[in-house]
Amino acid sequence: MKMVTSPESPTVVRTERGLTIAGTRITLYDVMDYVTADWPPKLIRDRLELTDRQIADVMAYIEDYRAEVETEYQIILQEAEENRRYLEERNRERFAQIAAQPPKPKLALMCQKLAEWKVRCPQSC
Repeated sequence: MKMVTSPESPTVVRTERGLTIAGTRITLYDVMDYVTADWPPKLIRDRLELTDRQIADVMAYIEDYRAEVETEYQIILQEAEENRRYLEERNRERFAQIAAQPPKPKLALMCQKLAEWKVRCPQSC
């Protein structure tokens, strides 16, 4: 893939994280989250703290290589969903164990005080 800006100072580069905005940890997949949500470039620029030049180059790159960027973006989304499901399943048992534990003494005392306060306090508090 060619770079949008001059070869001496490209804005979009490929790193181990994928297509990335040079000099940042922001990937084009981060930008695509906003593009697919129909955010205007100015808001994306402000949200990700990019320069006018960076957002213009990134948007031009996405437009020029839309099919390739979209394909990679869909792969990233699929991997993220698989990771989320895996972690949720892996941690489900641990969360159940934590929930089944009795509260720590200080927490139990705070809960008791809160319950007493709710009884004493009128609804308007």
